[in-house]
Amino acid sequence: MRKLLFNILALSLFSQLAFSQGSQIKIANNSLAKLQNSIAEKADAKKQLTIIGEGIKAIDLAENDKKTKNWPETWAIKAYLSSYIALIDENEANADKYFQLSQDALVKATQLDKFQSNTELIKAANHNIHVKRLRKGTEAFQQNDFAVAYDLLKDVSDFMPADTLLATNVAICAQNLQQYNDALSYYIKAKEKGAKNPSLFQNIANIYASKFETDLAIKTLEEGLSLNAYHPLLTNDYINLLLDTEQYEKATKAVETSLKTDKRSKLLFFLYGYLQQNQAKNIATAELSYKKALEVDYNYFDALYQLALAYIQDANQALTQKDNQKFTANINRAEYSLLRAHEININHKNTIKLLIDIYTRKNRLDKVQELKRKLNEF
Repeated sequence: MRKLLFNILALSLFSQLAFSQGSQIKIANNSLAKLQNSIAEKADAKKQLTIIGEGIKAIDLAENDKKTKNWPETWAIKAYLSSYIALIDENEANADKYFQLSQDALVKATQLDKFQSNTELIKAANHNIHVKRLRKGTEAFQQNDFAVAYDLLKDVSDFMPADTLLATNVAICAQNLQQYNDALSYYIKAKEKGAKNPSLFQNIANIYASKFETDLAIKTLEEGLSLNAYHPLLTNDYINLLLDTEQYEKATKAVETSLKTDKRSKLLFFLYGYLQQNQAKNIATAELSYKKALEVDYNYFDALYQLALAYIQDANQALTQKDNQKFTANINRAEYSLLRAHEININHKNTIKLLIDIYTRKNRLDKVQELKRKLNEF
């Protein structure tokens, strides 16, 4: 009888101890339920923080209890409540404090939750933590603090892989930090998820070009143009890359295609003239194209200079044909173009040298001496 009484008393004490150990978890769970109701009722942050405060006090006690400190539920609740405080508390220092606590608690909850009995709570806490990282990362990005932004946004992008803007911003951070392989990886990630922004294709192509992978750079720009037809910046990059790689036929076709829709681009007219002059050897077409560029911008130095070269080519050809009248007319045109170019850029040495050559032919020694003095001043 005494043994039975002892067993009953022992069982009673054990039940009280178990209740004591679990009661704080129960309070914390009640706090969770109240919080969910307050969220549904769209209660203000102050009321929600009061509710959370009850749960935090209880979970702090559970965390320090010898038994419940090893329960995954303890840490899952702490992770969720702390992460929610980090999102709604207007006190930035306190929000940051709980942001760190939530991350530490999440790690412990994940480690202890062997049977995945707290999966939903852990998922919710993880979501809140990533929302907070996104906020902090976006703020750092807007302040051009690319190192901080990269560390935060990279993690969020991996958590939300379908967000193309987020992946693009991570890539921009990496590019500014000169981590070009990472930048390329996230730009491509954004592209594969459907991003069509022209600057995305420009950046990918620029990184490929810097790695001397010009075929991939050209292919990327072609892909960008297929999604953003006739985009001027993509077009210019594409044409310049074709010129750099001496793919003149493709460059000419690209310029011709662009000119069908963009009839006010001085650069396109200039490039078409340059290609006609130096590749097709069609001087007459080149001259017309330079003149169209100058109709757009009367003081376009490059067009004036190249137009003068075209006139000089015509003059030299006339000289071989012993056509003095044509020679004189083209030399005069070249002189006029070069004088205008010289007014725009007085320090351009080749312009001065060509003028010296023309005035030498014309026997204008006073002009020759004047220009030679200018040349010696450089």
